[in-house]
Amino acid sequence: MTTSLLIFSYFQVLDLLTTVIFLMQGVQEANPLVKFALRAAPSPLLGLVLVKVAAIALGLYCWRIGRRSLLVKMNVLFALLVSWNLVAVLTQVININ
Repeated sequence: MTTSLLIFSYFQVLDLLTTVIFLMQGVQEANPLVKFALRAAPSPLLGLVLVKVAAIALGLYCWRIGRRSLLVKMNVLFALLVSWNLVAVLTQVININ
């Protein structure tokens, strides 16, 4: 397994965790696909997990067909997304205290 696929998988887990934190704080999901999965699944958490499993499967597919540069680009995107989520969570925590 290459580094880019492993990093992509880690970012999916981090995005899942920060999304769960947001949902617990009452923040609405912005991604329409994820929003649909949250409503359509038997539980919101299961819907979110299924979306992330699908994302990792797509990442694995990209890796297997040699689209590693696409994985690198997606890693940059998810690095920014997860960083934004963490800043938002920390800001919320600081404002509560």
